[in-house]
Amino acid sequence: MMFMCAECPMPAEPSGRLVPAHDTHLFVVERGNPDGLPVLVLHGGPGLDHTMFGDYLDPLGERYRLVLIDGRGQGRSDRDSDPASWNLQQHASDVSAIAAALGVEDYAVLGHSYGAFVALQHCADAPGAAVATVVSSGVPAMRFLDGVAAGLAAFEPEDLRAHVTASWEREPTVESDEECREVLLDQLPWHFADPRDPRISEYVAQISHMRYAAAVLRAASLEGGGLSIDVEDALPHVPQPLLACTGRHDRTCPPAASERIAELAPLGELHLFEQSGHMTFVEQPGEYVQVVGDFLTRATS
Repeated sequence: MMFMCAECPMPAEPSGRLVPAHDTHLFVVERGNPDGLPVLVLHGGPGLDHTMFGDYLDPLGERYRLVLIDGRGQGRSDRDSDPASWNLQQHASDVSAIAAALGVEDYAVLGHSYGAFVALQHCADAPGAAVATVVSSGVPAMRFLDGVAAGLAAFEPEDLRAHVTASWEREPTVESDEECREVLLDQLPWHFADPRDPRISEYVAQISHMRYAAAVLRAASLEGGGLSIDVEDALPHVPQPLLACTGRHDRTCPPAASERIAELAPLGELHLFEQSGHMTFVEQPGEYVQVVGDFLTRATS
């Protein structure tokens, strides 16, 4: 199953640069106000890149310096990093390394999906390093993902169920970046509140320049891979303002996970997007930008 949109405009090829981060170089694209507070933006996956955000976050650039990062071993970042380093702790350390390499002391972090896992790990490992953190569709512990299997078994509409379920099952065995692309695009109906949302095709056009990373997805999907997160004990010690947000109908990272994050963080806030699933910034882009922008204003004023 492929989602195409013949009438959707094609975005331009990303223009960025490689920035040193520990033993590797990460690809960074900067947009928005060069004099604004830097917001380090972390993509989902694993196996995706910064183009997953399309141009949906660009309105935030009126005030902020958006720094979109391709994670270690992904996108246009160097692909020669040690697979043993593809774990949450290293990804989180890379966030601080990029900030240092860019020469910024005050910065915010916004992570979505797997990027939210990285953002949370960064909170746990470097509390207060960011002046504010946005955890967009994330979980603080793996137990919040326990409902995925049951959700797949009952997924509606029924005619999409087998195809979507098969895409999840293929993750540990993907061999090529093209196969990685097929798997992750086939999952899109699961990630939207409406599995037949016409914006799925529009979104596929937005991410036409994505460079997929099969090796990173495969490694993270295996037992003991880099996906595991457990930061509930650390969150009460996070000093910066933290926004936990997700869609009311998120089938992967349920609202209860964001509620728990906001509850544990001393300066935690919660927002649920009532008409969204996992792809909040696509499904309710205006509200998403408004909520995140208002939070950053409060957190950094």
